[in-house]
Amino acid sequence: MIKRLGKYAFQAAIIAALGIFALAPISAAHAQSRIKDIADFEGVRDNMLVGYGLVVGLNGTGDDLKDAEFTRQSMVAMLERLGINVRDQIENLDSDNIAAVMVTSTLPPFSRQGSKIDVNISAIGTAKSLQGGTLLVTPLVGADGEVYAVAQGPVAVGGFSAQGNAQTVVKGVPTAARIANGAIIEREIDFNLNAMKTMSVVLRNPDFTTARRISNAINAYLGEVASRPSDPGTVRLTVPDRYNKDVVALLTDIEQLRVEPDQIAKVVIDESTGTIVMGENVRINRVAIAQGNLTIRVTETPQVSQPSPFSQGGTTTTVPRTDVQVDEGADKKLGILDTGVTLQELVSGLNSLGVGPRDMITILQAIKASGALQAEIEVM
Repeated sequence: MIKRLGKYAFQAAIIAALGIFALAPISAAHAQSRIKDIADFEGVRDNMLVGYGLVVGLNGTGDDLKDAEFTRQSMVAMLERLGINVRDQIENLDSDNIAAVMVTSTLPPFSRQGSKIDVNISAIGTAKSLQGGTLLVTPLVGADGEVYAVAQGPVAVGGFSAQGNAQTVVKGVPTAARIANGAIIEREIDFNLNAMKTMSVVLRNPDFTTARRISNAINAYLGEVASRPSDPGTVRLTVPDRYNKDVVALLTDIEQLRVEPDQIAKVVIDESTGTIVMGENVRINRVAIAQGNLTIRVTETPQVSQPSPFSQGGTTTTVPRTDVQVDEGADKKLGILDTGVTLQELVSGLNSLGVGPRDMITILQAIKASGALQAEIEVM
């Protein structure tokens, strides 16, 4: 009997140990991120494209040609390219079914000629809506002035507007539209990734510690010193011989490695909305905080005074009644926060004083000015 109980106890201990080992990597991996989620590789990037075009077929919601001279000139130039001369009648052109627009798009990395990309369209004139319009052929150029894509097609508007004599209803933005797969790529960007001998891993949030951790993770995986951090935002990588002319395989292996990103203690404040975002490493020294406001409330409740019935000389008059209340914040208390308190303790301490987001912004800035806040404050 004793042996049997010992056997069961041994099995229970093994199961408990396996449970501990199973839970340990989950909590550790939860704080780690893949390199592909926190860094970019040299040459693997998007390129911005922009173009100027015309949307036609609008139901009277286009540009007013008298106010949008650029739309008139664009329409004349378009008709001349199609063999129609309207120069002599330019002053008589009065169409509200056409709108001048800006067309924007993003050229993905390694896009090939003939593939299609989405385009966004925005009116730049006096057009009220692009609903039902069609974008005419519009070249899209890059920063170097070269044409990389050509866009054309019916536009899709997510909003609408309706107007009557006494009311106007607008939903979304009817002067912005989109064409899915509306542009065809005409020029490729020449970039041979597999021919690279060295390349850079660029951190999206530069940090010395994170850069070194990425370098150590890469070197540990490759089994050699193939990468070194050159600055907080860059890790220089030398392609090992076994990955010669197969850089894609190297990047595929590297981007799946996990590291724990480090971050500086920072408090981000958006004063326009009262939003406060604090990192977990925010710490403060021992400090006393008192928060209170002087509020003066003046309430006017005038009363009407009437004369007695059948009075010969009395008149009806308004008698002012003013109530003035002064709140000096006497119920506010002085709070003390100890040295090295965490983010949770900081927020709990301020909330215990009845501090709202607006007042908390002022308090955090005052703590920073006193030198007690060990964090960077960024005001948006």
